[in-house]
Amino acid sequence: MILPDFLDKEKTIQNKEKIEELQGSMQSEPEEEKLAHSVMEADKETIDEGRAVNDALNNGINSFQPDMIFEQMVNDFKMAKNIFGETILKQVSGYNPDYIEKNIKVPEFRRELKNKMRKNIEEMKDAGILGKDSEITQKGMRLASLIMYSEELDHLIPKGMFGERIHKKQSIYGEHDDVKPFKKSDRYRDIALKKSIKTAIRRGHKKLEVDDLKSFIRQSRGNLEIIYGLDASGSMKGRKIEVAKKAGIALAFRAIENKDKVGLVVFGEEVKESVYPCGDFHRILDEITKVRPGKETDMVSVIKKSIEMFSRINATKHLILLTDALQTIGSKDEVIDISGMAKAAGITISIVGIKLDKDGIELAKHITELSGGKLYAVSALENVDKIILQDYYDLR
Repeated sequence: MILPDFLDKEKTIQNKEKIEELQGSMQSEPEEEKLAHSVMEADKETIDEGRAVNDALNNGINSFQPDMIFEQMVNDFKMAKNIFGETILKQVSGYNPDYIEKNIKVPEFRRELKNKMRKNIEEMKDAGILGKDSEITQKGMRLASLIMYSEELDHLIPKGMFGERIHKKQSIYGEHDDVKPFKKSDRYRDIALKKSIKTAIRRGHKKLEVDDLKSFIRQSRGNLEIIYGLDASGSMKGRKIEVAKKAGIALAFRAIENKDKVGLVVFGEEVKESVYPCGDFHRILDEITKVRPGKETDMVSVIKKSIEMFSRINATKHLILLTDALQTIGSKDEVIDISGMAKAAGITISIVGIKLDKDGIELAKHITELSGGKLYAVSALENVDKIILQDYYDLR
């Protein structure tokens, strides 16, 4: 089947759009561009430094003090491994943690280890990842966010988790539904090629003619605002907060790409950070990266803050809370009351509960049933990002 000449332009147009989209997403300061290139070119040293910074943040560690880490390893290596994690110990020392554990009692190795740790920390300072007092710098934060972002996309894209879903409401360009005769004003990418070819064959045409062309009727998208509530209480320390952050990045990336607005509320014993629903992916990424675990959980404050943050326009408004404990501050009745207020404001609430106990599941059911959202009881951490995305897709 021979295609009309003007369709040969389609591939060129698509490639140009992809390049422009990539250039737009990579607009940044020169220093950030260098970091991004290092990550994309798989610079192992840079990637390892970014992972170490992420592990520090996820475990509530604000700085890399070589002498303190060394003393902890000498006094109780298993405790040091539990506090700092294998990634940090390997980055700071340059040795595999198992090798350190076997040799930590040897005086010669201790001297070598201490000197090497100081040298490695100085190199991270020279690179700008750490400051004068070994604290994590803004550059270190940006590197950590780039690493987390790239790892999450690498994790999800091969699994098809960024596929399209149809929205319930309307806007200019949405998802295709039915077909109609092609018009010159239609976009080339909206041509329903298979149906156009079938039409030509049915008409006995050897060449696909313009009159045979069909284009998809677009079911347009509407206003959708979603706020991601990230539990940063002490019990989320380590792997839990790591997967929670990556799930938030996946949600923000997908939703903002779809022209939906995403907000963020980081909460523990109180609301720590908040970003009103917006289309600024880099801002959401930066705030998520900085999150450190704290103390207790106050569900009332996060729902109350979210009610304030949603706009007053006519839109689908949804709060999705990720937590491992429903309420350790205040009463359950307060949580139920504020959930009712959210429902009255047109806000639905979904909860992704990580290994909730019986009381937690019961309270979560009350909140989600009252507000019209969904409850996801999670036991396997590797599924959290997929669940968050599925909850988002179900809104569309």
